[in-house]
Amino acid sequence: MGSTEYIIKKLAEAPAGSKWAVGTELNLVKRLGQMFPDKSVSFLDKTVCYCSTMNRIDLPHLVWALESLVLGEVVNQITVDADTTHWAKVALDRMLALP
Repeated sequence: MGSTEYIIKKLAEAPAGSKWAVGTELNLVKRLGQMFPDKSVSFLDKTVCYCSTMNRIDLPHLVWALESLVLGEVVNQITVDADTTHWAKVALDRMLALP
């Protein structure tokens, strides 16, 4: 359990032939399998629900969002309730505090 960087580090340190089930975005799991062909890396969720929003985190969409901000238009703004905001900040602060 940890950040993307933590998961990658753990897989890099793991012995060849070890088996891993990773519960995060599918494209990352696929990349991990390619990065570490000496290990068995599988997707934890058997329903394999692709995250279409994560698939749009690419350079063209980043440029579009930044250009929109320059024009004063906020695109794809996400708002959440106060409780979610609090715990998301707690999680981010904990990740950022890691060595």
